[in-house]
Amino acid sequence: MSSTTSTRYNFLIIFFVALGSFTYGFNSAISGSVLGLSSFLNYFNLTTSGPGVSKSNQIIGANNALFAGGGIIGCMTVPWFLDRCGRRLALQITCLICVVSAVVQAASVHTGMLLVGRFINGIGVGMIDVAVPIYQSEISPAKVRGRMVGSHGFLVVVGYAMAGWVGYGCFFITEAALQWRLCLAFQIIAPLLLLAGSPWMPESPRWLCKVDRVPEAKSILEKLHPSADTHTEGHSFAENELHQIRRQLEIERQENASTGWKEAFSRISYRKRLLYGFFVQCIAQSTGVLVVNNYQILLYNGLGLHGSIGLMLYACYNSLAAFMNWVNSLILDRFGRIRIMVIGLIGCSLSLCGFTAMVAEFVGTNNKVGNGFGVFFLYLFVFFYGGSMDASSYVYCAEIFPTSIRAQGVGFSVAGLFIMTLIYTQTAPTAFENVGWKYYLVFIILPWIGAFVMQKFFPETAGLSLEDIAVLFGDEAATNENNSTDEKMAKGSILQDGDDKSNEASKGQTVKSEHAELV
Repeated sequence: MSSTTSTRYNFLIIFFVALGSFTYGFNSAISGSVLGLSSFLNYFNLTTSGPGVSKSNQIIGANNALFAGGGIIGCMTVPWFLDRCGRRLALQITCLICVVSAVVQAASVHTGMLLVGRFINGIGVGMIDVAVPIYQSEISPAKVRGRMVGSHGFLVVVGYAMAGWVGYGCFFITEAALQWRLCLAFQIIAPLLLLAGSPWMPESPRWLCKVDRVPEAKSILEKLHPSADTHTEGHSFAENELHQIRRQLEIERQENASTGWKEAFSRISYRKRLLYGFFVQCIAQSTGVLVVNNYQILLYNGLGLHGSIGLMLYACYNSLAAFMNWVNSLILDRFGRIRIMVIGLIGCSLSLCGFTAMVAEFVGTNNKVGNGFGVFFLYLFVFFYGGSMDASSYVYCAEIFPTSIRAQGVGFSVAGLFIMTLIYTQTAPTAFENVGWKYYLVFIILPWIGAFVMQKFFPETAGLSLEDIAVLFGDEAATNENNSTDEKMAKGSILQDGDDKSNEASKGQTVKSEHAELV
């Protein structure tokens, strides 16, 4: 089998499983789209202004809260399925949950049924938002892992964009009931396609090694990562990769008697990784991205943009986000994860400064120039966020954990996303009602704190295999004969512009890798 064929096969699997990423994005954003449909608001007796707006805000807030609460549950429970059942079966289970929840929402006859469906949906997308990047990271070669796992963030935002365009298209359906029910029913398509095609997906070779199914792991690695031009001392790339995976798992087993969540919190280096992953997801949401997204239609209404215009702007906003996520995934391996996220956090804060100024000055007025600049700064915000945070944050969280606790680590990290979503979206209606534009000051200040912390303390991971990343956190790592230490040191120097942290990490990698060979 040629190198080109298998590389295409690897990318095909990566993008197919990203249907789960699309599911998360679409299902998250569709509630924002239906808020722009008068038929939905009328059916559930909701209003965006005048008498009854307080009660409506409570229901909308409950809808968002139940989704986020379900997401937290999904993030914390899916590691059990991922470790016990395997990555593929766990994905199939999450797809079933997402399909069922979509049916319940589309068939809702009262508010309670809608909220139950949204809660179940949150559980499903919480599970899938953890499972997809784990699976992608475990089948990706180190040199293009950023691009491959970055497809998760890209497809998440493609889902956001598609939700916007579906909402815009459904706006023109004349039959009121069909208008919003069809909009919600579209949530069924992506998880159903992923479920149907999943039997042909390979199982994660790292999970197979973890459960001692080594021959299967070797067969899959040879198909995913061919060795047509990568032989080292008679061993293929796949054989060397398999050796490193097995050696690293053996090191982890010798150092940790416990398993699962207990193992994840058993060592200082593991707790440090949990903190880093959780922080990355929390600070990404602390840019205000989900508050802006979930309440964007209402923001446009406040700027005097109603009906189909608001829905179209919402769809275009998410389309720009999708494009920038694609750009983000392409540059991750070239410029590194940390540098891109730091620049993005600063850009998000500055953009939101401009938007907040326009809202403070012109909201509720007919000033077209001021309102136009308000929309411009929203688009500038997503230019920075999409180009730096979505793909980068998922890639970083998926790769910093060892195989033995990757499911728990990513689950814990992504739970941070849903926790911050719950906090910010629940406080948003009350905050907007009481302090108005001043609520955005939270999202202007926090990204600067995040940028400083990440630049100061977070190690760069680009170009390293999942096993080699262990040395960045002070753990022992098995060597991979396909990658020389000198090459890794050179990569670290390029990514960090000669930063002392990178050089020290590279030196530590040399020492600990040599030690691993002697054990």
